[in-house]
Amino acid sequence: MELCIDFGGSEIKLGVLDAGDPVRTAAVPVGDGDLERAAAEAAELIAAAPAAPTAAGIAVPGVVDRAAGRLVKAHDKQSRLDDLDLIAWARTSFGLPAVVENDARAALVGEISTGSAAGARDAVLMTLGTGIGTAAVMDGTVLRGAHDHAGILGGHLTVDLDAPLCNCGNVGCAESIAGAWALRRDLAARADAVADVKDMFAAAEAGDAAAAALRDRAIRAWGATAVSLCHAYDPEVVILSGGILRAGAAVAAPVEAYVRAHLWTSSHRPDFVIPDRPDLSVLRGLSVLAADPQSRRSARANR
Repeated sequence: MELCIDFGGSEIKLGVLDAGDPVRTAAVPVGDGDLERAAAEAAELIAAAPAAPTAAGIAVPGVVDRAAGRLVKAHDKQSRLDDLDLIAWARTSFGLPAVVENDARAALVGEISTGSAAGARDAVLMTLGTGIGTAAVMDGTVLRGAHDHAGILGGHLTVDLDAPLCNCGNVGCAESIAGAWALRRDLAARADAVADVKDMFAAAEAGDAAAAALRDRAIRAWGATAVSLCHAYDPEVVILSGGILRAGAAVAAPVEAYVRAHLWTSSHRPDFVIPDRPDLSVLRGLSVLAADPQSRRSARANR
């Protein structure tokens, strides 16, 4: 069994999993003392599990140095983890060897291993949550690149040259338009009760023109991002995951339609899938990675 911890932008998800199958899970909101609260919650999960975990997997919402077990940069998300040795933290807190990975890559591993795209060798994932995370696998190899940046910055592709500066320093990033943090920013300017993405979709369906405009702009940003991922990586399948996908077809259907309408004319039209439990995508992937001795050997390199 594996102890898995996903340090998300708005909540920390934890679980004890058995080869990708959740045994016990929990979640705590992001706030002060994240590491201490995560460790306490994890200890309770371990105590209640039918068997002791033998390894840990940790996901963070940004660029990671996997060999060093550190979050390099996440731009306003989980800044408390910047440059913290998470492998040492897991060893000290739980006595477990650990692997650290970007959250979108972990989600992709989960879905191609035991989830909605099991067995896929060419796939891209776009996870819609606090930010927009992406990842890609080509011919069975998860893309990481020479500096662990490859594939994961799709949410920071420019989709509007006239949009405001993103917190990453680029202009008009999809995340700065259609990440949940950006949508909450725009919704906060309203004087009514439409304060989150779920309410935005409901209000748009009820005929609220302003909410519909925000929704439609977000869908175009998500769709443009998916088009760019398809042009870059030529996948057989596109996986849409993350908390916003709790809206299901209300998000997935128009994004897929946008992609099919805007892809290069000769490009393969990929299948689109939604995980059965998008909230578990990252934990499932961490379980697979933590259980793999090769992943843990890579994490120990140069330490």
